[in-house]
This record gives sequence, C-alpha cells and structure tokens, in this order.
Amino acid sequence: MDALLEMKGITKRFGGLTAVDQVDLIVKKGEILGLIGPNGAGKTTFFNILTGIYRPDQGNIQFNGTDITGFKPYQIANQGIFRTFQNIRLLKDYSVLDNIKLGLFRQTKAGAWSSIFGLRRSREEEKKVAEESWALLERLGLTDLANEAAGNLSYGNQRRVEIARALVSHPEMILLDEPAAGMNSEEVESLSALVRQIRQQGTTVILIEHNVGMVVELCDRLVVLDHGVKIADGDPNQVVANPAVIEAYIGGQEVTEVVGD
Repeated sequence: MDALLEMKGITKRFGGLTAVDQVDLIVKKGEILGLIGPNGAGKTTFFNILTGIYRPDQGNIQFNGTDITGFKPYQIANQGIFRTFQNIRLLKDYSVLDNIKLGLFRQTKAGAWSSIFGLRRSREEEKKVAEESWALLERLGLTDLANEAAGNLSYGNQRRVEIARALVSHPEMILLDEPAAGMNSEEVESLSALVRQIRQQGTTVILIEHNVGMVVELCDRLVVLDHGVKIADGDPNQVVANPAVIEAYIGGQEVTEVVGD
C-alpha cells in the first residue's frame, strides 16, 4: 500500500511543556491505525495538529502528496481529512438525517439568499444533500433512526451518527477520538464492525482508543505515545507486549489486564 500520510519530526510545545516531541508517522492507504498511550501522552494534541487546530512548532505533514503543514481546519477538511471528537457534538434536538446533512453543507454553493428565497440552485443542492445523506444511512444500517431526534438515541448510536456525519463527505481519512468511550461490550463490537466497513469502502482510519483489547483485534498497526514521544510502532500483539509500553502504562503489568479488553 502507498503512504497516504507522512508526518516527520512533529513537535508541539505549550510554554515549557513539550506535548508532542519529534514524532514521525507514516499511514498507508486503507490502513486502520490505532494510536494509544496513557493519559496525557499527547494523543489528542497529535490529532489537533493533524487537523489544523494547532500548528506544529517543528516538523512537516504530507497528505496525499501535498504539504499541509500549517493548514487551517477547513483547508485540512478540503484535503479529505475529517474527525470526530471525544465529546459527542450532535445537534440533539434535530433528527439523525438532519445531523447527517450538516456534514455536506460546507460543499454547497448556492448561498444564503438562494436558500432563503427557494431558488432553483438551492432546491437542487438540497435534494442532492438529502439523497446522499439517506444513501449513507442505508449503507450504515441507520435508516430506521433517520427521523429520531439525535438526543434520544443510545450513546452507541449517537457515536455511530457522529461518525456517519464525518463520512458523508467521502473523506480519504477519518480520525476517531476515543470512539468506544462509554460503550458496553455489544456496542464496542458494533463499532468495530463499522470501522471495518469504513475501511472496506475506501477510507483510511486512525483512532485514539483506551480499549486496548479492541484496538489489538481491530487495527493493522498500533502506535504508542508516552509523554509526547513515540515509543512503539508495529504489529498490535507485539506492541502491547513491548516492555517499554507495559512500563509506560502501568509499571510492569500486562497492558490488557489494566486497560481492559
């Protein structure tokens, strides 16, 4: 597989704290990559750098052959990188279908006045947005929830809808920030199946996750950060057995025993 993302020497400081320290990362097209590490390891900061929320103090980011170092979040999205967040960000009083539609509004061109006055271009775009949103719900098996208010859904289904909203724009890469947080075992299994489906449909996946058992089974490769430094990168089973990783997590016990499976 060809490299889709290449990050070299990524460093981010906040005052005297180095949150990410000289991290290199290559992600191949079609890969499911897990990014793990103890609390405060720099994982979310790393995501924020990749998605343009933070600008790296040092380093370079290449995506699909384009240097995106220092791009703003909307420019990153235009390159085909989308993300979800630790805290679910749905409009809970709106329907599932309306929440999915929001993922496509940045691509519309008709403008506010055209929409207000119901002009033809706006009507055509609204029809296309509705059709594409519905098609995605069908692919993800969410059509029975289309008219439900997002706030009425179970936690697991809210996560699925948030992921669907990120997928509706057909991203090259999706970043999932702790997607299994708060889920029971059945919801975790459903989420893992969804991530595999996303990959099968051509989207590369990077996920931050504390459920080590899940990522060992799901991911093609694991990367471990500790205090902003990359300490391991490789086959999931080998990574979680790495003494440096075990020490970083819990000072000598098996990673999966403490973090959960």
